[in-house]
Amino acid sequence: MRIYFSVLLSLLCGFSFAQKKQPKLIVGIVVDQMRYDYLERFQSKYSANGFVKLMNKGTNCKNTNYNYVPTYTGPGHASIYTGTTPAVHGIIANDWFDRNEGGMVYCAEDKSVSSVGTQNNAGQMSPRRMLSSTIGDELKISSLGKSKVIGIALKDRGAILPAGHAADAAYWFDDETGNFITSTYYRNDLPKWLSDYNNKKRTDYFLSQNWTTLLPIEQYIESLPDDNNYESILNGETKPVFPHQLPEILKAYNGNKGIIKTTPFGNTITKEMMFAAIEGEQLGKDDVTDLLCVSFSSPDYIGHYFGPKSIETEDCYLRLDLEIAEILSYLEKNIGKDNFILFLTADHAAVDVPNHLKDNKIPSGYLTLNNLTNELNNYLLEEFPLNDPSERFVKAIANGQVFFNLELLKKNKIEREAIEIKAAEFLRTIPGVANVLTRHNLLYTEYTIGIKRLIQCGFNELRSGDVIINMLPAWADYGPKGTTHGSPYSYDTHVPLLWYGSEIAVRDHMESVMITDIAPTVCMMAGIPYTNGSTGKLIPCLIK
Repeated sequence: MRIYFSVLLSLLCGFSFAQKKQPKLIVGIVVDQMRYDYLERFQSKYSANGFVKLMNKGTNCKNTNYNYVPTYTGPGHASIYTGTTPAVHGIIANDWFDRNEGGMVYCAEDKSVSSVGTQNNAGQMSPRRMLSSTIGDELKISSLGKSKVIGIALKDRGAILPAGHAADAAYWFDDETGNFITSTYYRNDLPKWLSDYNNKKRTDYFLSQNWTTLLPIEQYIESLPDDNNYESILNGETKPVFPHQLPEILKAYNGNKGIIKTTPFGNTITKEMMFAAIEGEQLGKDDVTDLLCVSFSSPDYIGHYFGPKSIETEDCYLRLDLEIAEILSYLEKNIGKDNFILFLTADHAAVDVPNHLKDNKIPSGYLTLNNLTNELNNYLLEEFPLNDPSERFVKAIANGQVFFNLELLKKNKIEREAIEIKAAEFLRTIPGVANVLTRHNLLYTEYTIGIKRLIQCGFNELRSGDVIINMLPAWADYGPKGTTHGSPYSYDTHVPLLWYGSEIAVRDHMESVMITDIAPTVCMMAGIPYTNGSTGKLIPCLIK
């Protein structure tokens, strides 16, 4: 009876999607490195009209998780907007070893295109390495090109991958000039509205100030003391404490304006760009659905430097809350609440600083996987002797994946599976390693639950390595200060997912939701086909 009721409820909720008018504008917001607990930990200090409004006046999917590893920025953004995992969309990391190119490649790099808006190569980017369609792609195809699709972020990959292949444009930040730029993949010049925004020199304005706390610093009781041993120190400073004197820091970084990314003001210029794009492109002003993909990158930079328990991170989120409040007010005034749908999520979360955990007697540690390259190679040479011992079996260890020299294996008639097994035996002896799976395991065994399933969903047959390493909980390939992410554990996979806008129900959704469920749900709301690689499912009962 319970199963029957669940199926019936899903059918009824799904049916309700089809009865609603299509939104004029869909806004997707991704907060880079936002843990779910930030919603509740800082809630008492949030305003009434930002995160709290999304939680109390929309649908809060409280049990949303990533269903693959590695939990990085590139795969996260791609998975949100394609509705599938790296096994299908192919963005297996931010950077990975490419056998065909013989070296590391970046998820958004494209040397066949040129920069627009800068003289350097920061614009040589496109979504061509992504193998499946996005929400925006399906929107463009379904509307016969009438829908507008725009991506905006400080990080190029945070703008490009969400917007997709058929987008009108993606715009990202250039560290050298402090401007937002694009590439010839999209267009050959900057639109006037963007040139006008760049000419305001907002980056210079914010970097001429100090970063002080929004509230009196003694009120930040949810965080560790300002001066602690778990935070990295920015160039130009002697301690990781407030106030952060941005003009001096800028000098120490030789005028590199990318330092704004490590301040909350990076979120502010992203918000301003969002408003400029809506007005400049007239998004949401006709009856054809438009899509605006916005990623707030600064929380990730701040988190990496200072960690989840820092006052810097708390201050970042208190300020971001005010930006979200301004966004909601702007959309309601200029688009109309009945005309837009907004979702907010994160591309991954983050681990607490392992040294902080150690000091609290919680098992944790550090392991630099790339340092195992020579040791693993020497071990394999003992197991599989070569005439020329200077030759190397291991091409690279990247993102916890071992890539073998396949030409060398073939030349010496060494079976790929045999060397995979021996490598796995060695790696399992390394302190901090929890699981090791071989390519053969992942190709010929279907894992249905647990961490091995998450590893398999992140494994792409065309691009991934030969041996996959997963570390123990709270162990990091990073350190020793600040935080990182990438694991299959809840501290990295559990993220917010908030819905707000036209006909969105007011409720807490406690059932399990996967990050890949967002895209098919948005597609259903927009009345368009699912993304072509979609493996997610419809999230029921979002609509009133």
